[in-house]
Amino acid sequence: MNFKFTTAGESHGKALVAIVEGLPAGLEIDLAKINHELWRRQQGYGRGGRMKIESDKVEILSGIRHGKTLGSPIALMIENRDFVHWKEIMSAEKLSEQPKNPRIVSRPRPGHADLAGGQKFGTRDLRDILERASARETAARVACGALAKQLLEIFGISIKSHVIKLGAIPENSLQKTWEEISNIEENAPLNCADKAIEAEMIKHIDEAKENGDTLGGIFEVVVKKLPVGLGSHNSWGEKLDGRFAQAIMSIQAVKAVEIGEGVENASRFGTQVHDEIYFENNTFKRKTNRAGGLEGGITNGEELRVRGYLKPISTLRKPLHSVDIDTKKEDLAAFERSDITAVPAAGVIGEAMVAIVLANAMREKFGGDSLGEMRRNFENYVELLRIY
Repeated sequence: MNFKFTTAGESHGKALVAIVEGLPAGLEIDLAKINHELWRRQQGYGRGGRMKIESDKVEILSGIRHGKTLGSPIALMIENRDFVHWKEIMSAEKLSEQPKNPRIVSRPRPGHADLAGGQKFGTRDLRDILERASARETAARVACGALAKQLLEIFGISIKSHVIKLGAIPENSLQKTWEEISNIEENAPLNCADKAIEAEMIKHIDEAKENGDTLGGIFEVVVKKLPVGLGSHNSWGEKLDGRFAQAIMSIQAVKAVEIGEGVENASRFGTQVHDEIYFENNTFKRKTNRAGGLEGGITNGEELRVRGYLKPISTLRKPLHSVDIDTKKEDLAAFERSDITAVPAAGVIGEAMVAIVLANAMREKFGGDSLGEMRRNFENYVELLRIY
């Protein structure tokens, strides 16, 4: 059985929903942990007004009984509280008359899916595109990822993220240990492990806000205590490198993905890149981790490190040049309520997507209809690794 999910819902629709399949029966689910992940996604200095409206909570509709998974599909729902102001505009039923303010979007925003999506689906109201393309959809992903995390926790696997660059601050991306990342305070404004750098980042955000601009940056997801052997070298679709790249790249505004020191490694000599292997205390060791925990598409037992590079948010208070799709006249792009930056939130979403990929890899490797069966398979495998 594979771990998989799908989401549905629009940014200002009634709710976001998700269906999760592949969790083994008997896994205890902590609802508070899911809601905590949703809370984390809404934090961060530089967020917009929508975060003051929504206070995301998940409702479990199926697949869990008396706090434990049944092994059947799990249905989740997150209410959009702002829907009360959009009932007519986002109505699923045909309207007898046009709303007084239909909020039709005809001026596409550069950097968004507006124009390409409008052309692809043949719609004259670009709201049909932007509502689903919105990063609001990622709230449902984070809920799905929270379920994946709870499965991984059973096997001792932990996942964290941190912001290593915001805009041009610092000049070189931060490199922090697991311990330093773990010590970030939960209410840290930008989830950054260096408080002095974080203060500079905040000033950078304030400058962007004054100028009607936005900022991107880089987040890093780190995973501890992964077993050797998840993923495979046998086929392109089984390589975890590719799966992580697709999962992280699917996050709105992410335009590049890096595993380990992949970017810098491209300009180094091979002798400076590859992690040499040692055998100490009856265990294979690597004293460096430039590969970021993956070799040949397979986890090698080291920390997994995956980075997502975000472009600046495309909705600008100082709108860019555009063209009205109806009149074909030059105009400024439409403005929808937005953030100045969302890099810390993207890190939380990145954690969810990495957890989903890993939960699927664990289910592929260890199977089992029940959690007990999956744990026995895992423990047998770990014992085999000890005598390898």
